Amino acid sequence: MLDIKFIRENADIVRDACTKKHITFDVDALLALDQVRLQKLSLVETLRAEQNTVSDRIPTSGAEERVTLIAQMSLLKEDLKQHENELREIMDSWQKLMLQVPNVPDISVPEGDDDTGNVEIRTWGEKPALENPKNHIELCEEFDLADFGRGAKVAGFRGYFLKNEAVQIEMALWQLFNEKLIAKGFTPMIVPSLVSEKTLTGTGYLPGGEDDLYRTQDNEYLAGTGEVAAMSYYSDEIIDKSQLPIKISAFSPCFRREAGAHSKDTKGLIRVHEFFKLEQIVLCEASHLESVAHHETITENVEEILRELELPYHVVINCAGDLGQGQVKKYDIEVWMPSQNTYRETHSASYFHDFQTRRLNIRYRDESGNLQFVHSLNNTAVATPRIIACILENYQQPDGTILIPKVLQKYVGKTHITK
Repeated sequence: MLDIKFIRENADIVRDACTKKHITFDVDALLALDQVRLQKLSLVETLRAEQNTVSDRIPTSGAEERVTLIAQMSLLKEDLKQHENELREIMDSWQKLMLQVPNVPDISVPEGDDDTGNVEIRTWGEKPALENPKNHIELCEEFDLADFGRGAKVAGFRGYFLKNEAVQIEMALWQLFNEKLIAKGFTPMIVPSLVSEKTLTGTGYLPGGEDDLYRTQDNEYLAGTGEVAAMSYYSDEIIDKSQLPIKISAFSPCFRREAGAHSKDTKGLIRVHEFFKLEQIVLCEASHLESVAHHETITENVEEILRELELPYHVVINCAGDLGQGQVKKYDIEVWMPSQNTYRETHSASYFHDFQTRRLNIRYRDESGNLQFVHSLNNTAVATPRIIACILENYQQPDGTILIPKVLQKYVGKTHITK
């Protein structure tokens, strides 16, 4: 959510953000309703003041005047009640519009319509020289690392069972990434996957993301990322400035309907309905420069571990058309997939300024004692099993085995996966 004062003073910038992000929103309708809201609010406050004035006069008035004042109070009360009801309706409509306003992309974000407009900014690693590389589905079936047939039988479309060394690799990845983040000052948390509508609204996944969410019969939701719960941990709180920056590594099972990707990656481990994710969350002071610095740091945190895993990757800056409603800037890290001869997205690093924290009401006091909304950032540390698909394909060997990355061998207890 943006500050309404910013929207009033920068309407053209907000309109431009809507255009760049391909978000349909009528800024003028919001501003018109905002004027109605302010006028109605002023009227309600005036009526309340009049009511208080009349009420104060009644105890000291004469009998005849008291009758007149009581009658006047009755009329004021009815009038005030009507306008307060109208104000509530106006506020409800105004709030719904405010939740639809997109954040403004950073000046460094390239223009573009979708992920084809993303711009590569760096690459790392040597792509494996493989003749006719097998895809990860073939490798999973050949080495008994996953069962997709029984997964579909039990869980339906995109269901899977992970097995044997794939399970060991998955758990090893969680441990490796968590150890690295703890060493960098992150507080580890296992966070809820079952969250409220208010929590999803606060993080910007509602309204608008309903189709990709699983909803329970109790009107709660299964979150698609640990960011949702971890960001809400400090909702409606005032944080001591000395605690900032707050860094959390949030682990949770995640659930996504993938409603917009029904025909994409229909088999395998790339796009599934349930998975596990370790997420980096940062809350910092309300400073653009701090947000930018933390954005680069959380991106480097992941790149550092990918280099230890010796997985070739590149980093792209997402174009405006590939940004979410609340994102100011985003990097995608994509790992090489030999069977597809392309990079596939495994991590996303974003900063939001106060877009989420204004919704969640997370604040701190600055040096002058004034309340400010903190800034928020997040980045995938590791999402499994997707990255396992990348490991299997990049580490398949000419002798028919699969090499386990050196950095994971101490956790798995072996060097190769064999038949």
